[in-house]
Amino acid sequence: MTRYLISFDDGAMDHISGGELPEVGKETHAVVQEAVDAGVWVFGAGLERQRASVVDTDGIVTDGPYPEIKEVIGGFVVVDVASREEALAWATKFAVSCRCAQEVRELLPDPELDEMVRRTEQRS
Repeated sequence: MTRYLISFDDGAMDHISGGELPEVGKETHAVVQEAVDAGVWVFGAGLERQRASVVDTDGIVTDGPYPEIKEVIGGFVVVDVASREEALAWATKFAVSCRCAQEVRELLPDPELDEMVRRTEQRS
């Protein structure tokens, strides 16, 4: 299986009125539950609308993102699926429920990290 990041830009849902937000939340939670039930859900969250902090390699913290960056992530999910086509199908479900376009990116595999997580979960 391969993990995919499905995300949308901050502000992508600004066209939704406050009165519509409960229904959007309900529909999106239904898609999340479907992903959980299908065994493909890894993690997801919306992000607070705020500027990020950037920590440099020397530990210095600055405000970010940098001004030249026009788009930042507003929310995301990670799914673990068999193919890009399946990831695109899940992205379509999230796009419909969130009423905004979704971006899909394949995450690099890291077998060593996966093994670390497995060992930690076994100890719990």
